Amino acid sequence: MAELRWHPLTKDWVMIASHRQNRPQMPKDWCPFCPGEDNDKVPKRFDVYKYDNDFPALSQIPPVPDDVARGIYKTAEAYGKCEVILYSPEHTVTLPELPTEHVRKLVDLWTERFTELKKDEKIKYIFIFENRGEVVGVTMPHPHGQIYGYSFIPKKLQLELDSCKEHFEQTNRCLICDMLEEEKKFEKRVIFENEDFIVFLPFFSEYPYGMYIASKSHKQNLAQFTERERDNLARAVRETAGTLDALFGYTFPYMMCMHQSPVNCEDTSDYYHFHIEFFPPMRSRDKQKFNASSETGAWAHCNPTAPETTSEELRAAHKRFTEGDK
Repeated sequence: MAELRWHPLTKDWVMIASHRQNRPQMPKDWCPFCPGEDNDKVPKRFDVYKYDNDFPALSQIPPVPDDVARGIYKTAEAYGKCEVILYSPEHTVTLPELPTEHVRKLVDLWTERFTELKKDEKIKYIFIFENRGEVVGVTMPHPHGQIYGYSFIPKKLQLELDSCKEHFEQTNRCLICDMLEEEKKFEKRVIFENEDFIVFLPFFSEYPYGMYIASKSHKQNLAQFTERERDNLARAVRETAGTLDALFGYTFPYMMCMHQSPVNCEDTSDYYHFHIEFFPPMRSRDKQKFNASSETGAWAHCNPTAPETTSEELRAAHKRFTEGDK
């Protein structure tokens, strides 16, 4: 079964993908993402690579939904696309361990896939993300990210778009541009920056180490960036992940979520702004920050640390990471 079911209380779609429960357990010493003579899934040689998900929650040829919707309930086809993005042929080399020139190839592949997926007019939002570490449920250790092309705009992203639009209508300014201005004025929550991107711990951070990467220029998606901006995005992504690793000296788990303009719908160029959000689920070296009842059931988040304090830790970690590059 693969279908969308409407949640009438939150006015959002839920993906039902029970077929994913049948995913096989991989042989102990074999990885489908590593090139090898016994693997026809990936090329024998590659730097970065797009791999169609073997067990997608969304499909461009979706099955007919089950006949179970009655009354207030409704279903829809689970239309869309699910792709895996392989960062490298190396099984254990993580994103911060790759040279910046290699991460630039990853940025180019993200951009290529964004441009290609938006050609499908049924796709409304292209969500690029990475889940990293067993703590966030990763079962495949080979470094990789994913891309979901949704036939709808997920609720959280729609709320963000609505807030940005409302702010623009009231002030004729971009909300995220204004956020960046406030962060630069205050300075204490800025972790680092380069010519084109700024990395900061937001005033409202829900996670102790939940950094954001934002474009300094008012642009909405990857396809709008210049060659220099792509280079600097590669540097910012690599250094942000490396900063987390340098915090406590181990591969830090996180969820990395890229927020871009929707596609094939309303023009958001006046009021929306490209950024990447990190959600690292640790609140200290060995303690996890759990999303318990308040966070999950009420969306009422509680950060156990002050962003002004943890930003100091992050700046020190960034310095350790960049000095280690020299």
